[in-house]
Amino acid sequence: MSAVSAEARLRELGIRLPQAPQPFGAYVEAVQTDGLLFLTGMLPIENQKPKYIGRIGKELNGKDGREAAYVAALNALAVVREHLGSLDKVTRIVRLGVYIATSGDNVDHPQVADGASELFKDVFGADKMSARLVIGVASLPLGVPIELEVILEAKA
Repeated sequence: MSAVSAEARLRELGIRLPQAPQPFGAYVEAVQTDGLLFLTGMLPIENQKPKYIGRIGKELNGKDGREAAYVAALNALAVVREHLGSLDKVTRIVRLGVYIATSGDNVDHPQVADGASELFKDVFGADKMSARLVIGVASLPLGVPIELEVILEAKA
């Protein structure tokens, strides 16, 4: 088990989480059942507005996509903290789904998705890494290039 807590790692990394995003429709940001916490699709938004718009390989490049994945992951952490009260209640990231809007011929999906995976690894530690699914799609909500699906295991 990790000796350093997730909250301590966040401070050591100098990361300040944003306000947890609010729903854009008729849904909630997180649902907990038994020991699992399911997050809604996390987008790369700031102040309820898309920080990135476009598709990887067309309007945006792989570096933009990686940064968008990082921003979406920060939003996921903010929702987890708001819902659980502390990131230290996370016992494992079970699954990370990364949906990437692409031009269709882009093949850099793993490197783009690492923008989220590496942040989670830095905050929670390698022992809490998730299984991962990365999929290229034609479009995503609000025209953003990235949407994350996150399932975590958490203490009650």
